[in-house]
Amino acid sequence: MNRIPLLAALLSAALILPAAQASTPAKSAKPAKPAAEAAAPQEKVVYHVNDSSLARIAMRNVENHVNASPDAKIVVVTHGKGIDFLLNDAKDDKGAFAPQVAGLKEKGVEFRVCRNTLKGRNLDDSAVIMEAQVVPSGVAEIGKLQAREGFVYLKP
Repeated sequence: MNRIPLLAALLSAALILPAAQASTPAKSAKPAKPAAEAAAPQEKVVYHVNDSSLARIAMRNVENHVNASPDAKIVVVTHGKGIDFLLNDAKDDKGAFAPQVAGLKEKGVEFRVCRNTLKGRNLDDSAVIMEAQVVPSGVAEIGKLQAREGFVYLKP
């Protein structure tokens, strides 16, 4: 069987058919929505905190982000020294962290704490405030959010 004529016929049909369809108005076709009306994908951001000395700055960034984009999906992932502000009774010179974390949680922000870090410090999950979720690995969580779930990475 000679495939060249068949291939040429298919290519011709592919080129002619769209042109013919474009010149014939469709009777039941609905007009396309303008680009501005098309549904935009949800904004998804992971904030990486591995140093609690930056926790206040990170939470201020997250608050500003939530205020600017209330529908954004924001996850704060902590590991290493970054988990300290999510431990029970954590505070700094400005006071306890828990009220600020709870306020952000109410606005939909998620907080995740690395279990590997907890184990390395001989702490169990109960050491973490109730607003935070413990995950097996902080760095693996960040990788998963970026690679599998399409999150943008931010490091305050």
